[in-house]
Amino acid sequence: MNPEEKGKDGKSECVYSGSGKVPLLCATSAFVGLAIAMLMEHTYMLIAVTKSSPALLTWDPDSASAKSLTWQAAFFFLTTWLCFAVGEILLLAGLSVESGHLNKWSKARTDCYTVREGIFSAAGVFALTTVFLEAGLYLTALRAQRLCEEIANVRREVLEASAFYSSPPQSPHQRHLAAVPRENPTSIRDSAQTQGHQLLLSVFPTPFNKSYNIL
Repeated sequence: MNPEEKGKDGKSECVYSGSGKVPLLCATSAFVGLAIAMLMEHTYMLIAVTKSSPALLTWDPDSASAKSLTWQAAFFFLTTWLCFAVGEILLLAGLSVESGHLNKWSKARTDCYTVREGIFSAAGVFALTTVFLEAGLYLTALRAQRLCEEIANVRREVLEASAFYSSPPQSPHQRHLAAVPRENPTSIRDSAQTQGHQLLLSVFPTPFNKSYNIL
């Protein structure tokens, strides 16, 4: 901004040194990018939580690890939204100021509003802080999910062990042996005696055969 004196009415007037399109474009990109990053991070966390099984969402609230993770998650959540809100407000203020002299910026005016030095730098610091706090919140959520999985595995092992030791011992299953084809369970001596009897009957006629042929 370049202040100038005009002699008509004696009022001081000023003229902008530029249109402010570049600062406006940078502030708009930062504003939209920070909002998109915040939305994507919370949406991803919401999807991850809703896809988890109900057993993973329940844990003992009185345990030390659960209390520690709860406080960490609450801290990261509140500070993330606080830094996000401050950064967006600063960027929005810069947007409103820079968008006021896009047209006819070289014309002399009685009031020339400018952004104070350091506003956009402070907004950038808050934006980076928001990103780091979001990462901390996401890591805390991962730790909580891993802890829930470990608790669920321990409970499952305890239930399986209790069910195994409480059930009565089972009787062994009976095994049915199938006979092998052409298997003869008779002994060798019995088979030899049977063959001898058959040979004697074939040589000598049996005395019980009383059929005669009368001519």
